Amino acid sequence: MTIHIVDIEAVDTRYTKQWKEYLPKQLQRATNENVKVISGGETPQATTPGAFLNFGGTNVYKSKQLETIGEMFCNGRVKDNDYFLYTDAWNPTVIQLKYMAELLGVDIKIGGLWHAGSYDPQDFLGRLIGDKPWVRHAEMSMFECYDDNFFASDFHIDMFTDVMMEDYSIDYDKIHRVGWPMEYLKNSLDSYKGMEKRDLILFPHRVAPEKQVDIFRDLAMRLPQYEFVVCQEQQLTKNEYHNLLGEAKLVFSANLQETLGISWYEGALVDAIPMVPDRLSYAEMALPEFKYPSEWTEDYDAYLHHKDKVIAQIVNYMENFTDLQVSLEKQRTKLNKDFFSGTELYKAIADE
Repeated sequence: MTIHIVDIEAVDTRYTKQWKEYLPKQLQRATNENVKVISGGETPQATTPGAFLNFGGTNVYKSKQLETIGEMFCNGRVKDNDYFLYTDAWNPTVIQLKYMAELLGVDIKIGGLWHAGSYDPQDFLGRLIGDKPWVRHAEMSMFECYDDNFFASDFHIDMFTDVMMEDYSIDYDKIHRVGWPMEYLKNSLDSYKGMEKRDLILFPHRVAPEKQVDIFRDLAMRLPQYEFVVCQEQQLTKNEYHNLLGEAKLVFSANLQETLGISWYEGALVDAIPMVPDRLSYAEMALPEFKYPSEWTEDYDAYLHHKDKVIAQIVNYMENFTDLQVSLEKQRTKLNKDFFSGTELYKAIADE
């Protein structure tokens, strides 16, 4: 079996750059199979404002991947039992891959990692396109093309199935809750652990409506004794960002969209305390010590109503930073094992 990784474009400041480097090695080591990457070439580094990707560039990238896949079929390089792993399941080329495989009689398996889609009302697709038939039919068609639909959290699975089952029948045997293949982070962030901490609080998320940066800005005005930094506004390199994480005492979230959450895990790896709402994927991932009631930040008006409680919680975390490190170690262990390890993903692929 050859495992073909149909990758997501590598933006230098995102984890996708690290996946480009680490995932092929990790997958080959875990499965002992031949692993090849199907790339779309150069990547636009300027993402659409507030988004994870460049909405135009991502389609150029995927089109080049499709061209490569088509040539592979034409040249007879796709064999029975090959496995195609899409690191972003929202990739319409999977429909054309399925088309070629079935019409040419090549027995392949396909897996895809789901990050978001129109079924999430806080995602760009959900906000701007919503439940238009074309996008819902497209997402369900992609889901059906995959033999293995991989999700990183039960929250994400429930959201996907709750929305889609209104109009479609769901084959739950095609769904797998696995950790994302990010075990490399533990080692790659080692050099930032043990840095001298200062009274620094980070907002490490995209500046987008669903991340509620206005709450963070207001907190900065109310708590002048601490330094507040919105990371995306600093134009940081990956190294500079990790240095800030290493110096920070607290990572704050009021997110309305999160199907996993990588930045708070990165912070935890370097001893920064996470403060996250008891909702979304955080609900199943975070220990009680690091969750605050969801209603405190359900929207800006709710935040204004509960502002004193939010402020008191931040002060408690900052002033008791050292005492919380024992609980943070337990949090890291949980995240390492259940959410940021590719073990279950590799096993599912190997079992095919």
